[in-house]
Amino acid sequence: MNAYTSKGIVDTFNRHINYLRVSMTDRCNLSCRYCAPFRPELIKKEKVPTLEELYRLIEIGVSLGITKIRLTGGEPLCRKGTIDFIKRLRDLEGLKDITMTSNGTMVANYAEQLKEAGLSRINISLDTLDSNKFRRITGADLFSDVWEGLSAAVQCGLNPVKINMVVMKGFNDDEIEQMAELSIKFPFHIRFIEYMPIGTDLLSTQTSFMPVSEIEKRVARLGGLKPVASNNTDGPARRYRLEGGQGEIGFIGSMSSHFCSSCNRLRLTAAGYLRPCLLSDEQINLIEPMRRGLSDTEIKKLFILAAAKKKREHRLNFSNSRVLKTSMVSIGG
Repeated sequence: MNAYTSKGIVDTFNRHINYLRVSMTDRCNLSCRYCAPFRPELIKKEKVPTLEELYRLIEIGVSLGITKIRLTGGEPLCRKGTIDFIKRLRDLEGLKDITMTSNGTMVANYAEQLKEAGLSRINISLDTLDSNKFRRITGADLFSDVWEGLSAAVQCGLNPVKINMVVMKGFNDDEIEQMAELSIKFPFHIRFIEYMPIGTDLLSTQTSFMPVSEIEKRVARLGGLKPVASNNTDGPARRYRLEGGQGEIGFIGSMSSHFCSSCNRLRLTAAGYLRPCLLSDEQINLIEPMRRGLSDTEIKKLFILAAAKKKREHRLNFSNSRVLKTSMVSIGG
């Protein structure tokens, strides 16, 4: 049964919910083809939670057993006040881990400040090592900025620095081995992620999909993959290390190899909605009830309700009836 226990929220399938992903904004300086393919209409500013409202919601989540926060976007560094916001989160009793997912274009400017503020580590989305492809997929000529951001993150100790690569057949799958080799040359943790049918773009088709089993075969061409033991904060990636590697390789099979049985997260969108699952359009409005004067106790009940709505596993597939309607930029990466 779904309940709040001394250990926090436990959902209907006995999963302990202790991880909240928080979208700071739907604004971004890129327009990636699988995230915001048609530049969706931005959320009106008055509907976006203020930083004070976000802090209150996170504080309530932590009181219910949330121990890890990941700040996402859009691009979280596009929001003014993000550094100071992290400093406030750092002092929340019970919160053990503050991380961020970024497109990397501004990280070089903020890496030291992020580390000093209390950020533990960072994931940077990078789907290609070809500057021309980068411009095609993101709509901006900023590849060198991302590479500078990766270097700065390593140098200031935001480790492990993870690179998230969404593999798209016929577009960037020819770079799988090259991306994997970065884990030998540098202390990067490379995460290969299956393409998912999110949003209503024309790329949400089976033709762009490559299963992690095939991705793994490509990486294995570089030599034997040695398994790495996982721990509680690792997330869904199956972890490996290439011989002589400074970093790691990880495979995330959101479509072909569901990891729903171990899912421990909820998502707070840039519009103030709480989503039980990334791969479902179901969500609960927190911001409007809070602005109407709901007490912390009543908001806690909405967190518990969201956890109760978590399904055993997602049902997303590449048919028209199972494509996620919401764009990724609106949900938070």
